[in-house]
Amino acid sequence: MKLLIVILFSVLSMSCQKDNSRQDPMITTPSGLQYQILKEGSGEGAKIGQDVKIHENTSYRDGTLIFSSENMEPIQFTLGGTMVIKGVDEGVQGMKKGEIRKLIVPTSLSKRTSYPPILSKDSILVYNVTLIDIVN
Repeated sequence: MKLLIVILFSVLSMSCQKDNSRQDPMITTPSGLQYQILKEGSGEGAKIGQDVKIHENTSYRDGTLIFSSENMEPIQFTLGGTMVIKGVDEGVQGMKKGEIRKLIVPTSLSKRTSYPPILSKDSILVYNVTLIDIVN
């Protein structure tokens, strides 16, 4: 009986803790990009023309990690400035500082010319993107 009470108390206390993590449904945009908000951010959403800083983990659909910026300086680029693949450019728009999104980028939005060289140009890629900051 005591064990049951302890378990119930633990479950109740865990459910009462505030957690910004969430499991929203996957959204598909008209371009074919799919995204899911994994953790809500705060503040204004990022807009075209603003410089943003992100961390990203890129993988194949099977989970094989291709690239991670976690141990580097955040990646900075201008939204809408064609500095990154179209899928990341579109997927970061509207993100708030601290937000984490999972992006599933179809081949039509992931065309690359050279980087990374081991990657097939026709691969569907999965990005976990964290918006670190909106610079301007």
